[in-house]
Amino acid sequence: MVTLAEVARHAGVSASTVSYVLSGKRSISAPTRERVEQSIRQLGYHPNAGARALASSRSHVIALMVPLRTDMYVPVMMEIAMAVATTARTHGYDVLLLTGEEGPAAVRRIAGSSLADAMILMDVELHDQRMPLLRESGRTAVLIGLPADTSGLTCVDLDFEATGALCVEHLAGLGHREVAVIGEAAAVYERHTGFAERTVDGVRAAARNAGTRILHRPCEGGYAATAATLARVFDERPGTTGVIVQNEAAVEPLLNLLQQQGRAVPEDVSVVAVCPDQVATQASVRLTSVAIPAQEMGRRAVEQVMAKLGGRSTDEVDLLEPVLTVRASSGPAPV
Repeated sequence: MVTLAEVARHAGVSASTVSYVLSGKRSISAPTRERVEQSIRQLGYHPNAGARALASSRSHVIALMVPLRTDMYVPVMMEIAMAVATTARTHGYDVLLLTGEEGPAAVRRIAGSSLADAMILMDVELHDQRMPLLRESGRTAVLIGLPADTSGLTCVDLDFEATGALCVEHLAGLGHREVAVIGEAAAVYERHTGFAERTVDGVRAAARNAGTRILHRPCEGGYAATAATLARVFDERPGTTGVIVQNEAAVEPLLNLLQQQGRAVPEDVSVVAVCPDQVATQASVRLTSVAIPAQEMGRRAVEQVMAKLGGRSTDEVDLLEPVLTVRASSGPAPV
């Protein structure tokens, strides 16, 4: 087993310096801290959790709050959670996973105990009831998602407004003037979940600028729900030639239904998705899409936590720029 003294020798510093890097009790210069952290990673040093907690008054645990709801796409949530866990380990931290829909009660439980040194919160709503308690607690916290009011908070997220706009701009540039948005389940919008609301806001703003008509319809996902939603879209807007999908469970049913209806993709209907690259590339028609950078979001959230714990960060909003990849599912609007 690697010892603290061996880490110190490898990094060319004293054992007390390594201890201070681990505990955060004293300010260590950035180059020295980075050298020590690199030695910890290279040697695979794992300090004794009990001794470390006693020495530093820290648990070296991050609480990750991931409410697992049936109306959310769990694989993306879990990919973010895995990125949080693996990045935390590089800093000598473990992750406590809280998956219940407890809301403020979960924040209260962590804030009022020594279970974790920091919190990362996911599934953030625009008017999230956890935010007032989070601000009052003063505990180190980072959000993966944006509430309506980000003051006093540190947030990491994909820029979903820009994502929605990018999808519309791509279709408008191909001549599409009637575009439908097949969105998340209705409950996601009823909760005013940030990413879904912000995407629609971006879609509508870009549509106004481009002179494109938008029809947004929530969808529960799955074949039957997607069939009903698609039928409603063409009943209300028969001239629809572009579809934006932000619902992974509706992607493959949508493509199958269009084929059954004799609507070729992209000759008759162009489809653009907001989804993981794996979903886009494995669909029956390779989808033009904006990827969800799940791993990068998880990694950045942990880095923000570590910066805050080390006194090296102020509250900020870190938005990842969306990237649209053109594949086989989008083309010029039919004449």
